[in-house]
Amino acid sequence: MQEIVDTHVHLFDLTHKELIWSWLQPNSEEGRLGNIDGIKSLRYEAENLKAESRFAGVSKFVHVQAAIGSKDPVRETGWLAEMSRRTGIPSAMVGHVDLASMDAIPTINRHLDYKEFRGVRDFAVEKIASEPGLNSDFENALNHLAKNALVLDLDCSWQNMKHTARMAKRHPELKIVIEHIGIPSSTSEDYFMNWKQGMKELAALPNFYCKISGVGMMDPTFTQDSVSAWVDYCIEVFGAERCMLGSNWPLDRLFSSYDAVMNIYRTILAKYSTSEQKAIFSGTANSFYRL
Repeated sequence: MQEIVDTHVHLFDLTHKELIWSWLQPNSEEGRLGNIDGIKSLRYEAENLKAESRFAGVSKFVHVQAAIGSKDPVRETGWLAEMSRRTGIPSAMVGHVDLASMDAIPTINRHLDYKEFRGVRDFAVEKIASEPGLNSDFENALNHLAKNALVLDLDCSWQNMKHTARMAKRHPELKIVIEHIGIPSSTSEDYFMNWKQGMKELAALPNFYCKISGVGMMDPTFTQDSVSAWVDYCIEVFGAERCMLGSNWPLDRLFSSYDAVMNIYRTILAKYSTSEQKAIFSGTANSFYRL
């Protein structure tokens, strides 16, 4: 069984005195999904993730920022670094930085105090990239990421992929991964064709990568058959060497179980060569996140 590196997980502790997970508070809803009460608990830490994933052949995890609403995003990286030292999970972290802020570079530098820090996710990037003109603080922050071998995890729907492609062309040394296969919001044929065009435009740039993850947010009743065309197209245009897997756990527990999701990926990828499978399951992630 091929070893898997899971490149997209979220951990939390709602009893933490300094960190806030606004999307997990009582009566709160997640923007794309609405009511997510089914996954809300007081804590979800490394030990819980290890227990859920222990039969799936996963060797490493990458945590993507989740403490939304916290005053200092670097505190989340510190909290995760402590957990990593205690448990070995996560192997790497992607933290939050307001990349259009004058404080972006100092904040990145503070994240870099932690050896497991590998990059940034800022939900505002899609909007900033689509605006006319250039934001100098934002452009300087992207340059600083590239200079420090850090990556950008990007949420972007197909409608704005042409804008993020232009952004990537301005920063060819910056490695960028499109999360959750471009967060599709429909499974209609028209949407699929538009999505394919957007993904093809991103894949034409060698510094763009693809994270095959979060399929439950596209279709809560997904099956192996329903997602295979989407997964196959990602591999077709990006190539196995620029594709990686992520579970989006525990959020995607709303739609399935951990083993079931990974088994679907294993079955879909079985038709690819051994070297291609190894790249998608672990090789790309190990290289991209320097694990």
